[in-house]
Amino acid sequence: MEYTRDTKIGIWAAGLLCVALALNASDDALLTILQDEMQREQEALVQQDPPPYYMDYRVDDVTNHILVSSFGSLTQKDDSQSRLFTLMLRVGDYQFDNTHDFKGSPSGSDQMEVYGTALPIENVPEAVKQVIWRLTDKAYRNASASYASRRSNPAYEEQKSLLPDFSKEPSVHYVEETLPGESLAFDADEWSRRLKDYTGYFAQDSLVFHSEASIRFVTQRRYFLSTENSQIVQNQQYCQLQFMVSIQHKDGTILPLQHSYTALTPSGLPCHESILADMKTLYQTLRTLRDAPMAEPYAGPAILSPAAAGVFFHEIFGHRIEGHRLENADDGQTFKDKVGDLLLPKTFNVYSDPEKTHFNGLPLIGHYKFDDQGIAGQPVVVVKEGRLNEFLMSRRPTREFAHSNGHGRAQPGYAPVSRQSNLIVENTEGHSEEELRKMLIRECKKQKKEYGYYFKEVVGGLTYTDRYNANVFNVNPTEVYRIYVDGRPDEMVTGVDLIGTPLTMFSNILAGGDTPDLFTGFCGAESGFVPVTTIAPAVFVKKIETQKTPEFESKLPVLPRPVKN
Repeated sequence: MEYTRDTKIGIWAAGLLCVALALNASDDALLTILQDEMQREQEALVQQDPPPYYMDYRVDDVTNHILVSSFGSLTQKDDSQSRLFTLMLRVGDYQFDNTHDFKGSPSGSDQMEVYGTALPIENVPEAVKQVIWRLTDKAYRNASASYASRRSNPAYEEQKSLLPDFSKEPSVHYVEETLPGESLAFDADEWSRRLKDYTGYFAQDSLVFHSEASIRFVTQRRYFLSTENSQIVQNQQYCQLQFMVSIQHKDGTILPLQHSYTALTPSGLPCHESILADMKTLYQTLRTLRDAPMAEPYAGPAILSPAAAGVFFHEIFGHRIEGHRLENADDGQTFKDKVGDLLLPKTFNVYSDPEKTHFNGLPLIGHYKFDDQGIAGQPVVVVKEGRLNEFLMSRRPTREFAHSNGHGRAQPGYAPVSRQSNLIVENTEGHSEEELRKMLIRECKKQKKEYGYYFKEVVGGLTYTDRYNANVFNVNPTEVYRIYVDGRPDEMVTGVDLIGTPLTMFSNILAGGDTPDLFTGFCGAESGFVPVTTIAPAVFVKKIETQKTPEFESKLPVLPRPVKN
């Protein structure tokens, strides 16, 4: 079973600080160690039978500062540094190698060919090289055995003349300077006080079941070296401030809300007073949610806010234009033969652009200079004037697209496949919010509906793309309103999941808004979790379908919950 799962983390960003500087290897001790060991291993492995034709090292050197508070008290404080080493080794040649997928064999063979382990955090050459040597030896033995097994397959002669298993791409040299000390500063005492204030605000209400605030400041130095003579070192920073609160609905179900902020460093986050004001608003929404009616299943018109539309496009479209799926016999291949077909209204364009760094002053989580296969991230026009134009490509070729366009991405320890970056939806004939509401009410009257839906906030979603499950999606809203035809005030409801199938949902999009906004989060799929952003306008849909959310009930405690005096 293959599926993807995406979780909204709020507007937070992994801002890549990409300034190309010509550094000698001696300026970076770890880079020098990696270069030396790769050269030594390459010289030794070329003598083996069969020899590898390709190998790459990825190292993620990560420093974390984490604080967590609940109901006015600190519950976690963690400062850590770690290094994760990821190795990919290929035996055979670009046309046919140890990762080749035969029809009917387990899918995702690249996942079985990647190796990850922790590296020492000190630059002691002997210690670092020892770990790399042991993992490389294991990887080579397994890869050569896998290659021999594939060559013995009766379909080998036929298969080796088909698509290449790995594309040939130019080598790259790109090394960034280490980040200056002032950009690494984190005042743990100050943020401990602030987090206690935020979560302490919710301690006054005994109906609030959960109140948690966390801040995570992450600094990464990412290394990529390959036997194709590529050497890339990039810096990455982000700071995420996240709030998660929940309350018990009057019927017993536990209802969660969350709110997040993002910056490159803690100093870029909003001021203390501004965040406290937002917490008061969040609390009022939580109290309204407690008394909101539980929604019934519904099929009819709806407006998706920009955030909800972002998840909508990410789930039902974004995962299906990831190119590695096109040659996977187990995948549903929804758009495989639809290049040139009209999928959206002609006013819509969709492109994926990892080069884009900011939107309305906010850093974008899906930005990177080079992907996890050493290829420069490039803008890709996926939909032009409503028609499907291109796919997101890694170094796994397809019949129509032979080369990577810089979208081979992976979590450390996983093998890269084609993944989304910054997915941007544009509408050249945008409508105001008032105009979209009028369209909704007209369509409701036409369909004889008492109300339509407005999806304001979402927490994430999931989708299935394989052939063994229904190709459906499920988006999880947290703030949903009924818009009544007779002019009654909008009414918040709860217990709603937005569901559907891709092609049907696309055919029901009638119009888009004129004010785009962000959805950002971690996207989980075959290559682990990677940071992504979707920028989209609001969308008016002629017909959506909802179902009831699962009920997570909790009996009221025998004793009242302690509250702040």
